[in-house]
Amino acid sequence: MVQATPFLLVLSLALMAHGLPERKCVLTGQWINDLGSTMHINKLQENGSFNGTYLTAVSMSPKKILKSPLLGFQHHTDQPTFGFTVKWTFTNTITVFTGQCFVNDDGNEVLDTMWLLRLDADSEKHNWNAT
Repeated sequence: MVQATPFLLVLSLALMAHGLPERKCVLTGQWINDLGSTMHINKLQENGSFNGTYLTAVSMSPKKILKSPLLGFQHHTDQPTFGFTVKWTFTNTITVFTGQCFVNDDGNEVLDTMWLLRLDADSEKHNWNAT
């Protein structure tokens, strides 16, 4: 009976692993960041392109904040890298985001990103502080 125990343990582990759902990260849908900004990504195209909208909760603009269009690409992997650009509709700025989608240990999808915001400079002389 002692010799059968390791086999049964391996068999039960194999059966449990087979029953686990595949852990994929999908960008399509609604996302909310720590500051309350919301992003909606529409259907992912076969070539990896996507579009959607971004509504920021943070802005230094005195104008009313409006939803803004975004365009991007992602790789077709389980935890894809991606990049997208937001053309703000309420100010003359553009933001580019790049990052990766992860499935964390709790099974939740998380986007880890970095971004650059580009203001419109009034001249090349003032270009240094526009990004």
